[in-house]
Amino acid sequence: METTAQVQDEVRQKYGSAARAVAQTGSVQACCDPGLRCCDPITTNLYSADEKGLIPEKAVLASLGCGNPTALIELKPGEVVLDLGSGGGIDVLLSARRVGVSGKAYGLDMTDEMLALARENQRQAGLENVEFLKGEIENIPLPDNSVDVVISNCVINLSADKDRVLRETFRVLKPGGRLAVSDVVVRGSVPESVRQSMLLWVGCIAGALEEQDYRSKLIAAGFTAVTMEPTRTYNIEDARQFLSQAGIDVDAIAAQVEDKFHSAFIRATKPEASCCQPGCCAR
Repeated sequence: METTAQVQDEVRQKYGSAARAVAQTGSVQACCDPGLRCCDPITTNLYSADEKGLIPEKAVLASLGCGNPTALIELKPGEVVLDLGSGGGIDVLLSARRVGVSGKAYGLDMTDEMLALARENQRQAGLENVEFLKGEIENIPLPDNSVDVVISNCVINLSADKDRVLRETFRVLKPGGRLAVSDVVVRGSVPESVRQSMLLWVGCIAGALEEQDYRSKLIAAGFTAVTMEPTRTYNIEDARQFLSQAGIDVDAIAAQVEDKFHSAFIRATKPEASCCQPGCCAR
């Protein structure tokens, strides 16, 4: 099993390569790393024309997510939002517009190339209520109880230590704060060899969790009101070309894959703080 450091290095290389391709040519397809090209069927058509019109084109081109968390969570003026693994900044910039000048949107990424691209996209968008931070989602560089909403777009599945990511997310959220992320999940049991083949396609280097395992980890981190809403289902025909090129007998694994791999919108809440003064809750 790969260590956290090995996974982080692999993610950094792949997404750094994607950021350079977008910055230099305006297309992630120019990326020399074939491991990212598998994402195309997953990352397309996630944002509306209206949303795309609000942000620089390169922020859209650099989006390698599996959903659109900003479309599925209510953001209020004045709130503080944190995007884990913010990439080219698309979800941060959209969130910043929704929380307004009285709010703030943070983007956290460990890849220098993505951070440079995101900051240039911020400059072009003319948004001042945005800050991009360099760091790892396993060690969020923000204080306890400082964020109203944490979003993420197909990034938690890339971590080798998801329990720590969720504990860190819980830590930085204010009491009553909300988690609202898009991620790849596996529904039900799938043979490991088949699972790895599909995950290679769905998330490039994804380590997606089984749905109930994801739910259990959220609860163990302290979250309540956990819900999972499938937004896309990936079937074997979607992956046929990629898997065939990888030397996999698609027809042989089809029955074990059908309706098992999803993008899902995952919501959870950090409970409100309990009273800590003697008699403060007395009625």
